[in-house]
Amino acid sequence: MSNDAATTATPQAVDGPQPQRPAHGIGSSLPSADAAAKTEGTFPYAADLWAEGLLWAAILRSPHPHARITSIDTSAALDMPGVRAVVTHEDIPGDTSYGRQVVDRPVFASDLVRHHGEAIAAVAADHPDTARLAAAAIGVEYEVLEPVTDPEKAFAAEPLHPDGNLIRHIPLRYGDPDVAGEVIVEGLYRIGRQDPAPIGAEAGLAVPRPDGGVELYVASTDPHTDRDLAAACFGLEQDRVKVVVTGVPGATGDREDPGFQLPLGLLALKTGCPVKLTATREESFLGHAHRHPTLLRYRHHADAEGRLVKVEAQLLLDSGAYADASSESLAAAVAFACGPYVVPHAFIEGWAVRTNNPPSGHVRGEGAMQVCAAYEAQMDKLSAKLGIDPTELRLRNVLATGDILPTGQTVTCPAPVAELLLAVRDFPLPSLPMDTPEDDWLLPGGPEGAGEPGAIRRGVGYALGMVHMLGAEGADEVSTATVKVHDGVATVICAAVETGQGFATLARQIVQETLGLEEVHVASVDTDQPPAGPAAHGRHTWVSGGAVERAAKMVRTQLLQPLAHKFGMSTELLQITDGKITSYDGVLSTTVMEAMDGKELWATAQCRPHPTEPLDESGQGDAFVGLAFCAVRAVVDVDIELGAIRVVEMAVAQDVGRVLNPAQLATRIEAGITQGIGTALTENLRTARGLVRHPDLTGYALPTSLDAPDIRIVKLVEERDVVAPFGAKAASAIPVVTSPAAVAAAVRAATGRPVNRLPIRPQAAVAVPNS
Repeated sequence: MSNDAATTATPQAVDGPQPQRPAHGIGSSLPSADAAAKTEGTFPYAADLWAEGLLWAAILRSPHPHARITSIDTSAALDMPGVRAVVTHEDIPGDTSYGRQVVDRPVFASDLVRHHGEAIAAVAADHPDTARLAAAAIGVEYEVLEPVTDPEKAFAAEPLHPDGNLIRHIPLRYGDPDVAGEVIVEGLYRIGRQDPAPIGAEAGLAVPRPDGGVELYVASTDPHTDRDLAAACFGLEQDRVKVVVTGVPGATGDREDPGFQLPLGLLALKTGCPVKLTATREESFLGHAHRHPTLLRYRHHADAEGRLVKVEAQLLLDSGAYADASSESLAAAVAFACGPYVVPHAFIEGWAVRTNNPPSGHVRGEGAMQVCAAYEAQMDKLSAKLGIDPTELRLRNVLATGDILPTGQTVTCPAPVAELLLAVRDFPLPSLPMDTPEDDWLLPGGPEGAGEPGAIRRGVGYALGMVHMLGAEGADEVSTATVKVHDGVATVICAAVETGQGFATLARQIVQETLGLEEVHVASVDTDQPPAGPAAHGRHTWVSGGAVERAAKMVRTQLLQPLAHKFGMSTELLQITDGKITSYDGVLSTTVMEAMDGKELWATAQCRPHPTEPLDESGQGDAFVGLAFCAVRAVVDVDIELGAIRVVEMAVAQDVGRVLNPAQLATRIEAGITQGIGTALTENLRTARGLVRHPDLTGYALPTSLDAPDIRIVKLVEERDVVAPFGAKAASAIPVVTSPAAVAAAVRAATGRPVNRLPIRPQAAVAVPNS
């Protein structure tokens, strides 16, 4: 679900008196600078851009999930009036394949198509309809091949790619394999293919430059990597390709797949004209990456008191046709396969394989979400078998600071898992609905639904989740920022893309806090700026926010040093508050504007967290910079005859480190919980033998505002992570990871059914007789 999806959720922090928050700077609810433009419809999204002499692009995509291309005939398209160019694999001057982590995906298919919707050719014409008609007129002859769509069969199947079908295998070994528990529970779980479903489909504009280069105006979340990929594809030096980031209409992963950008640049270079592409929703579904469908087999061992002894698991991620972020997703899945619990012995086998299914990649909480649904189902099975309350069983096993993960890494950050669980457990449950006609809309299925009040059962379920922050396994996490101050106005220059996560607002708050200036602007992003890395895993709050803070402090020193020298004191004895500079003893009192005296001050700084290392051949290693935790309690009403489900309330307690912007944080938690509800109940991009069924927002069911429950933010634990700038933790991914497991647990409680598949099918929520 998109970041900016509307909900009717009502977040409420109810854990006693709340701390007093400042009016501006860190801790304030500073509104987004672009809120008015987005509300008024004047925000510059890529789909709104225009240029003189504009041409329109369309992409021809494969109707088959697996086929050999025997010929491509572009003559009919080129003969159509208004068509200016057609490009195929033969027209690529540089690298013919791309990939942010593994270079294995062709810009245009040349000999084989490996998934439904793979790009084969692109057209530029003077009208969008002409471009689409011309793309349809390209003659492609296929030899249709049998698709490999079952990831379990991919191991023995003929290689689908020169690199083979196995992308990565991680065998995690921790402890004694011969240890066994007194109680054993097993389970087989399946997680479906969730689409990021951004509110705005992909769009972009490519403009040729006089020097033979090109500028790409796209909603990129990682502009420097996209520039590097484009330059390699176009056969140009990097300084002749510029990526300018337009307004991003929400992102829960890699917002703009390079497969949409690269054809644009090729067409602009070939025609010498600006070329624009606005994808249809169907093209968006077929072209970008989705959450990895996952098959999980688990065996949990525990003693008679419910304490975990050993966890065994097999995890199989369906990567689709290309690698994309599968290696990173698999590492997270394997590392967190036991959840936020102390497990003395763990043996996890994880694989990511290629199939002819749609491509999988980075979607918020990848890897961690899939295993959370499985290990929490296992905890519920143990609870039932031992006759121990589900929350009590979890409390006997929860992770804490100083404990060791199955990867061998010690948890050094705050890990208040027990505190989070107790907060949601002890929060009052919602009242039962009155059995009156006026409240029939409360029934699962909504107004005029077929359900009967007598068939409704209420269930309560709990889940604990964990995610890592920043990149992992040796990723070089670094960001650069510049802060300039002139005439009392500060400007932040940083290539961290605002995707809806609130970085632009945070940057303003940091400068307000450090320099005492009210007016702070954040410059638009392009690749002429130093790189800041991708917008994922809370990176920009940590590394880009840290870089802004360091640069602002350097400017602060430049500002205060002359005053400190004049009055014979150190800069540490001066403070800036509300635009005024004062000394500790009151001798000095002046304004920032007076101290600036017309000068321009600026500084550039970098932030790089401590290094990590790849997991070794036994799945061991300090692979993660930091961790964040969450507890969710779900309350659902289930029609046990029809299988209809209504989520009544989601209570969430979250480990946030420090609240930087209360309103923004509440909104992020709302969005994450609602996206998780979509994962649990409705969202599944269905395929039949590799063919995507109903690639539109009618066939793909996103939760709406009517599906959003009351969201109660029960507790925000502000135990600062000392190695993180401001002590804050990533806030968006962890509710997405945890909430689907909680909903599934609540449905299990209501129906007595195992619920081992997400999204939950209606037949899985129909109670067995006498349940």
